Amino acid sequence: MNVSIVGKQLELTDALKNHVQGAADSLKKYNLDIISVRCVLSADEKNGKKGFSVEFAINLAHMNTVVIKQKDKDVYAAIDLAIERAKKVLRRHHDKVTSFKKKEAPKNVDITGDIDYADDEIVPMRLESYKPIEIDEALQELKGSDKQFIIFHDKEEKVRIIYKRADAKFGLY
Repeated sequence: MNVSIVGKQLELTDALKNHVQGAADSLKKYNLDIISVRCVLSADEKNGKKGFSVEFAINLAHMNTVVIKQKDKDVYAAIDLAIERAKKVLRRHHDKVTSFKKKEAPKNVDITGDIDYADDEIVPMRLESYKPIEIDEALQELKGSDKQFIIFHDKEEKVRIIYKRADAKFGLY
């Protein structure tokens, strides 16, 4: 994470730089891809009142830039308030990303387990032959049986389906 600190009409002391650096480092705990953090500290004086404004621009991978602006009489308080607001935004984004992760399908599932099937349900079955056969052989086998379709492996090791169509012809997938 790249952190850049800019001071406008304000002298950047080591204490200020360390405070901003520590605040920016505290954003790492959300495990988001933070590319860079840019902090602009500026001194404002309006109507004889001194104040400070802090702007954090946080660049995230796969998300728009988050910009937080905060004004306060004390520069350290302004930094702390801006960081708290940034943490709130990043926490919400982190929760959104982690709560909507896709669940992977379990691998090595046995579809022929000890399940009671009713008469109307689909019963999983294994192929009768894993030996590759020609399409002509599968067609002859289908013609000689009362089945509607046959699933087989062809010579190219592809799983194929040959079926009887309504117009007395045959289809092949």
